[in-house]
Amino acid sequence: MTITKSLAAAMIGAAVTFPAMAAQNPFNYNVDKFADIEVLRYQVPDFDKLSLNQKLLVYYLTEAAQYGRDILWDQNCEINLELRPVLEKIYVNYSGDRNSADFRNFEKYLKQVWFGNGIHHHYSTDKFTPAFSKEFFAGQFKANKCGDDVLLERLSEAMFNPQKYAKRVNQADGEDLIKTSANNLYDRNVTQAEVEAYYAALKDTTDLTPISYGLNTRVAKVDGKVVEQPYKIGGLYSAAIEKIVENLNKAKEYAENDAQRATIESLVDFYTTGDLKTFDEYSIMWAEDTASKVDFINGFIESYGDPLGMTGSWESIVNFKNDKASHRTEIISDNAQWFEDHSPVDNRFKKEKVKGVSAKVITAAILAGDSYPATPIGINLPNANWIRAAHGSKSVTIENITEAYDAAAHGNGFNEEFVIDKPTCELLDKYLFITDNLHTDLHECLGHGSGKLLPGVDPDALKEHGSTLEEARADLFALYYLADPKLVELGLLDNADAYKAEYYKYMLNGLMTQLMRIEPGKDIEEAHMRNRQLIAKWALEHGKKDNVVEFVKRDGKTYLKINDYKKLRDLFGELLTEIQRVRSEGDYEAGRNLVLEYAVKVDPEIHREVLERYEKLSIAPYKGFVNPVYTPVKDASGNITDITVSYTEEYPEQMLRYSRDYSPLTTK
Repeated sequence: MTITKSLAAAMIGAAVTFPAMAAQNPFNYNVDKFADIEVLRYQVPDFDKLSLNQKLLVYYLTEAAQYGRDILWDQNCEINLELRPVLEKIYVNYSGDRNSADFRNFEKYLKQVWFGNGIHHHYSTDKFTPAFSKEFFAGQFKANKCGDDVLLERLSEAMFNPQKYAKRVNQADGEDLIKTSANNLYDRNVTQAEVEAYYAALKDTTDLTPISYGLNTRVAKVDGKVVEQPYKIGGLYSAAIEKIVENLNKAKEYAENDAQRATIESLVDFYTTGDLKTFDEYSIMWAEDTASKVDFINGFIESYGDPLGMTGSWESIVNFKNDKASHRTEIISDNAQWFEDHSPVDNRFKKEKVKGVSAKVITAAILAGDSYPATPIGINLPNANWIRAAHGSKSVTIENITEAYDAAAHGNGFNEEFVIDKPTCELLDKYLFITDNLHTDLHECLGHGSGKLLPGVDPDALKEHGSTLEEARADLFALYYLADPKLVELGLLDNADAYKAEYYKYMLNGLMTQLMRIEPGKDIEEAHMRNRQLIAKWALEHGKKDNVVEFVKRDGKTYLKINDYKKLRDLFGELLTEIQRVRSEGDYEAGRNLVLEYAVKVDPEIHREVLERYEKLSIAPYKGFVNPVYTPVKDASGNITDITVSYTEEYPEQMLRYSRDYSPLTTK
């Protein structure tokens, strides 16, 4: 989809200065802080140890990654690619007092929009509210000759009318989730009932290898008929996809082996045809390539941005294997069948033979699309259940990202404020980093890859609750096994009580501290947050009889206390058993009831207290990253002799450069 504009030629180069990194700190993790966001840096250790061909492979894959940025912006809301150049032009060319309240509020809004890849919060999906006036915006729009009055009115309506584009992803029970969601994955004239009926008519419930219906399409109504508009060369987002393909083809020339080269070629075929059968072929080849050191994801992958959980948001992560840290994930994947066999779930829902589960710890080289600036810390793909069952899956933990989070959080006062006592604080200090990473390893490597659907069960049977329940299933699998003596036996933990650090942190987060991300009076809507409260609240309620977990008051503050960690593990096993049944049988009503009873509503008193206690800590609820910058080094003949990596680019500087250099859907 090409958005025609006449802006952005002068986005960079005006009198905007960016602060240098602190000279006394050789690596400054903290970059910027605004609203409820903190922007960090991450390092790319051992990049210099890659061969030149591997560096070139990484470089062209990062170029392909960055060219997909506009796709996500447009998927998130139809107004985003019209608004961004206007905001950036005003920001760069503003000639007034840059310390004035109006400009400071404008700058904060722009930084929020950059971080959210559009006008909605990346996590809550609520629309941002400008703190500057409509008159200020109109004056700057006209002073900088940003467009005509029609565009001004359209953008003003989008920003300042609370009802316009109010929620990017609405999950409110009983509402038309498509009509009330502001994302651009569906035509404004299409209803939820029409979309569900359209796909129900397409699906063959006897097909054991179904395509991922709707993954790479926008659903629209043309001449009264519901149709799919595919994302492909010659279709929607063609200009961006052409640049992605151009750089994938360059990357292919430096592939480490024939399998990796063929995998890239298959992805190019998918982008060219839009054929989801081709995407499945690519996914199988990608999952089975476990020999390559350099790896990547690139495409329409996770469906959290779709209220029906079907269409994939565009994203990319380029990475290479951390050989030393991967030892633990290799141990886990080598024992995948043991974990499956000893799961507490009903034997009917277990895989008789776990195939091709590969796991590794990776170093992220670039984050892009829906993985930037906020990023996952672990990934397990492909998402198609039948591919997992027949061909296996690939699981990763992104350790240079978790290390950056850990380094930035050091000494922030969180434990002193929220953890119940000194022994628990010491437990967290000693074991939380490793158990947190192991939780991610188990979640991604085994949790998502565990279990099976019964024959004839639609993978989309849980509809709008599917994402929440799938994340809960994977989390519970990981929590259950973190406490298993098998982890000590395998040498993954050196203390049988280490798991308690993750149990305490998980319950504290699910019941209390994640509420800092919710505005007073609102429900929980994001799938991962719903998942965590579902698990924690269910365990709290079902453990009351034995006082497994409780809230206690000390000096007017509420603390979480876990009285019986072993019984808590049993509760996690019980809930895992039920959610696996719901998933395997496609029991929509039971899944819906779990979500609505435990995952959505917030305790207002606990919420108020958490917000008050967080406020004095000055900890940003959300964190994300700026990317490193990769620069080719050329000899006198123009041949690339090296790729260097630098960490000096600031947040606004990077965002403006990306808009200048990687905006194929915006006509300059």
